Amino acid sequence: MSNTGGNGANGAGRSGGPDFSEIRKIIADFPAPDIDAVLATREREGNLTKPPGALGRLEEITEWVAMWQGRHPPNVTHARVAVFAGNHGVAARGVSAYPPEVTEQMVQNFVAGGAAVNQLTELADADLRVYEMALESPTADFTEGPALSEDDCAKAVAYGMMSVEAGVELLALGEMGIGNTTSAAAICHALYGGTAQDWVGPGTGVSGEGYAAKVAAVEAGVAMNAELLGDPLGVLRAVGGHEIAAMAGAIIAARLAGVPVLLDGYTGTAAAAVLHAIDEHAIDHCMVGHLSAEPAHRMLCEKIGQVPLLALAMRLGEGSGAALAIQIVRAALACHNGMASFDSAGVSGKTNP
Repeated sequence: MSNTGGNGANGAGRSGGPDFSEIRKIIADFPAPDIDAVLATREREGNLTKPPGALGRLEEITEWVAMWQGRHPPNVTHARVAVFAGNHGVAARGVSAYPPEVTEQMVQNFVAGGAAVNQLTELADADLRVYEMALESPTADFTEGPALSEDDCAKAVAYGMMSVEAGVELLALGEMGIGNTTSAAAICHALYGGTAQDWVGPGTGVSGEGYAAKVAAVEAGVAMNAELLGDPLGVLRAVGGHEIAAMAGAIIAARLAGVPVLLDGYTGTAAAAVLHAIDEHAIDHCMVGHLSAEPAHRMLCEKIGQVPLLALAMRLGEGSGAALAIQIVRAALACHNGMASFDSAGVSGKTNP
């Protein structure tokens, strides 16, 4: 099932919602994992017709889904891929191999069903929703000041929270935005230090002067907005973007609704890292779907304690890796829910503990 488009809105801030202080309070009051569901999952897993641990990370995934859905058996009948699209003022500094108008053009491609994520979403038996984030109003150039006002950033978070509708059981997040790996690199540089070069990669394929411009923009953005960077939400507004803030909002809403989240590549993981910097357990309901070819993504995953499910040298964005990972989650649940137990199959268990 692939129902594309239709839920986007021009105006990231049209929906009301929590301000920064309220967002912090929501995160502080996040629901805890469901331990009863975990125990029930482990009990069944231990009786299935296989040696303990033989399915490796598939067993981990099953337990993770049960833990955050708060039920056993865990199940994913309705998976959603949510792609947020936004434009970045810093793109005018030549940090991307493509012009800013490609963001809107690619949104239209998503709506028409012609992008990679459309094919991968359909293959995963999921639905696709594309959320336009004020494409006609890019963020400010963060080398000259904050990318977003606090109000606009909070409204973008609130807008992203609207993507988690009743009935969604697994959420895969993606993004589209020319210049957003520059924002992701600036977020990581602000959160974790090091040098700008540690966090900057080729993105859409920049090299030479384009790469140098990207490094310079990240350095300048972090230096210009230094007074905001002691607070993770300040980092988000200073060097983030509409779509990055919206992904953070979707992650927040998913936690409140009991929906596990699959993150895509570097930019989506950077959005999650902002929440992790507020509370290291704030993204426990998230898994990274794939390891991006963007060099710094591996280091970012290590910072937030994540091991991606797939590593296919992809660097497309648009939720492609997260959409692929939906099938891994479905495979894990199929094994857990469908396999016979030793007793029901008449198979002898271990003789040597």
